Amino acid sequence: MTLSREHCLQLDTEDSLQTLREHFVLPAGEIYLDGNSLGARPVKALARAHEVVEQEWGNRLIRSWNEAGWWNLPVTVGDKIGQLLGAKPGEVILTDSIGVNLFKVLSAALGLRPERRVIVMEGSNFPTDNYIACGLVEQLGGAYEIKFVEEEQLAAAINEDVAVVCLTQVHYRTGRVLDMASITALTQAVGAISIWDLSHSAGALEVDLNGCNADFAVGCTYKYLNGGPGSPAFVFCAARHQGKALQPLTGWWGHAEPFAFEPDYRPAPDIRQMLCGTQSAISMAIAEVGVDIFLTTSMAAVQAKSRALTDLFIDLIDQRCSGLGFEVDSPRDATKRGSQVALSHEQGYAIMQALIARGVIGDFRAPHTLRFGFAPLYLRHTDVWDAVEILVQIMTDGAWQNASFEKRNAVT
Repeated sequence: MTLSREHCLQLDTEDSLQTLREHFVLPAGEIYLDGNSLGARPVKALARAHEVVEQEWGNRLIRSWNEAGWWNLPVTVGDKIGQLLGAKPGEVILTDSIGVNLFKVLSAALGLRPERRVIVMEGSNFPTDNYIACGLVEQLGGAYEIKFVEEEQLAAAINEDVAVVCLTQVHYRTGRVLDMASITALTQAVGAISIWDLSHSAGALEVDLNGCNADFAVGCTYKYLNGGPGSPAFVFCAARHQGKALQPLTGWWGHAEPFAFEPDYRPAPDIRQMLCGTQSAISMAIAEVGVDIFLTTSMAAVQAKSRALTDLFIDLIDQRCSGLGFEVDSPRDATKRGSQVALSHEQGYAIMQALIARGVIGDFRAPHTLRFGFAPLYLRHTDVWDAVEILVQIMTDGAWQNASFEKRNAVT
């Protein structure tokens, strides 16, 4: 079928999520295809930030830890996130960054399998996960071995020597989705512990942590969940491990009775043990605004639209960009693809800068990857059409060859 903008307009008319777009601030004249890196700002986030800063902090000061519920924000917002991930109340907590949280759960998971010394990870994973694991192993005196493998090597690498299998569900570069259920089952069949990074899954895909019997998970809120730049990450710890799997950053917020001020650490018996120091009430309150929007719909609807948008983009690239030097690096099967599409091109960086200059916002990953993220809550089918139209124009008129587009920014 030859696609048209009129067809895309019809798809937007039929879109069950179309009214959610009005909940976000989207600059006029821009098409935002970078929600997989930083989500758009919810309209209500500004009012919520003003309320927290002026009223709760400004007027009520320290009383707001009790009166405004600041003390419980890690749990209350964590439970809301848990609803999007197939977790039970008390299994998800909002806290710290992904890297810090991965350090916590990887340490805790190793403690559950003290007789084993092997960690399995994906070598092409987002670097910070691998850096954290290597740093932890070094801190532990090099007693552990990390096996870095790729998807096709996973089954052979997961055996009775393995303590932990730590993987990211959606690959940050290609958008490829790993089968969480089958890999978790394989991991547990040999007695190992599973850890999943949901950074590119939460808010884009249907995730069922308990349905997959996952042990631990981490993820962020600043991408598809629209929590704001640097907003807190989350930790999932299955109820069966709470009170047994202990993370090593034993700060006072993770104590069983923080305000008892006991001289020795006594871990909280529940998900609060995953906390460390004082949490950022302002960031958490703002992050909650984005999560609340998701609770007005279903992740099934979100995932369905994600697949429709990414399918449309790939189809348009095939039909309109043939012969222009692009390769689709993401899986063409939507069931094996997250809410992003990666294209490779020898001049990828300059092309992305040219797109940004014309109002199509994506990002670039060295050496040749142009990444386009599709946030289903606010992206339209016509946005996809218009973005590809601009890409075709840039390639046809040679705009990407402007020397200014070769200058590398600190953040790509």
